[in-house]
Amino acid sequence: MDKELIIRSGSEHVDFALLKDGKLIELHKDEGSNNFSVGDVFIAKVRKAVPGLNAAFVNVGYEKDAFLHYHDLGPKLPSFLKFTKSVSTGKLRDFTLNKFPFEKDIDKDGKINDVLKSNQSILVQIAKEPISTKGPRISSELSIAGRYIVLVPFSDRISISQKIENKEEKDRLKRLVRSITPQGFGIIVRTVAEGKKVAELDKDLQNLLGRWTAMCKKLHKAHHPSKVLGELNKASSILRDIFNDTFTSIHVDDEELYIQIKDYVQEIAPKKESIVKLYQSNVPIFEKFGIERQIKTSFGKTVSMAKGAYVIIEHTEALHVIDVNSGNRSNKEKTQEDTALEVNLIAASEIARQLSLRDMGGIIVVDFIDMTKPENRKKLFNHLREEMKHDRAKHKILPPSKFGLIQITRQRVRQEMNIKTREDNPNGISGEEVEAPIVLIQKITHDLEQLFKKDYKKITLNTHPFIAAFLTKGFPSIRSKWFFEHKKWVKVLPRDAYTYLEYHFFDKNGNQIK
Repeated sequence: MDKELIIRSGSEHVDFALLKDGKLIELHKDEGSNNFSVGDVFIAKVRKAVPGLNAAFVNVGYEKDAFLHYHDLGPKLPSFLKFTKSVSTGKLRDFTLNKFPFEKDIDKDGKINDVLKSNQSILVQIAKEPISTKGPRISSELSIAGRYIVLVPFSDRISISQKIENKEEKDRLKRLVRSITPQGFGIIVRTVAEGKKVAELDKDLQNLLGRWTAMCKKLHKAHHPSKVLGELNKASSILRDIFNDTFTSIHVDDEELYIQIKDYVQEIAPKKESIVKLYQSNVPIFEKFGIERQIKTSFGKTVSMAKGAYVIIEHTEALHVIDVNSGNRSNKEKTQEDTALEVNLIAASEIARQLSLRDMGGIIVVDFIDMTKPENRKKLFNHLREEMKHDRAKHKILPPSKFGLIQITRQRVRQEMNIKTREDNPNGISGEEVEAPIVLIQKITHDLEQLFKKDYKKITLNTHPFIAAFLTKGFPSIRSKWFFEHKKWVKVLPRDAYTYLEYHFFDKNGNQIK
């Protein structure tokens, strides 16, 4: 499994495309203007406590107040508030917590108005970015993420990632981390720490403690509300969270960004520094690696898959609905049940990719093709779980219901990636939109594959002159690729009377093939 990170720098934003074996699996956009990213820490003031919700609304500088639920306060809230007040007023200059007197923990089933008051100063962290009409969701239980560990102030817990399954390794890591953890802090050990030495963990810890100290120094003169600790830039945070030994290359088309990323990779994985490459070509980087084409074909309402199958993705305010269709696919050698299983397994892999690619969160309901055999339903369920195993967002998958529906909940922490793939109708019909022309080529190719299976001896494609030229010009042309793959030549005839997206197939006798 090869992983590549392709980074495109523009004047207003930077795009990050993660490829696995050449296929686009994640797409991120850093607009630079987002002041409310997950992980950012703000010094803010409580606007009001709402006992009915057992939550408080906090002014963090966004147009809508942030939402802070009682369960997101953390048990050490009294100690945390006391520390914040002492540091903000300049009375406390030792930020290590080893001599700081801790207060009694709050009741886990307590009431918000017993612990927070209007206009009270509080340190909060963005847990969920503003989505739709809602303001940010925040927490006062801070955590500062590093490469191998996450530092949790005002805690004494040492936690190991559940994805590290070896008990001996878990015990080893817990023992090492406990030996280096300063008093007053807790540690969460990340999956990538597996097999790492104490020196590497300690280096990461010292870096995080440095960020904590830098944040505390800002509190004394900080106005309310203001950001006192920002997440790393998007490139560094992505590499911190996903970079591992399976990465084979990182391509960047901007020299300044290339130097930053090379320095960061040199710091976290010196042996991999050579995989960072500066892209220099007249061909745009996303076109060179086929990403632009994949974006056009992956973000529409209908997503085509292998063997003629496709899924339809609908979005509502409450949930996402995905419908699986077999298309016009048929196989005489297989039963209806076997065909349904095959299409469902293909769809499960694509759905796992789509959830990650679009960063879809909340409730997702998938209507797979009905299957009568319990063992096939179980096989589908296990396959979907396996495909989503590497998804970084927290998720839960329920077994198929009696109606063949599978329900998924997936953590939603930021706005869903939504890219417009439809374009204005080139035939001049005002206000009408059609699928992107690149999708048309995909449709023609798919239809041809179906016709080749029916063993037509000669096929003629009639299409608009622009499309005809696109299919036949250059070497190797798209028509040449069809020939190399199927060993059948397709005659392409331009038709001036056709609309831009119109095309028809004809057999050797000149009869139109429906």
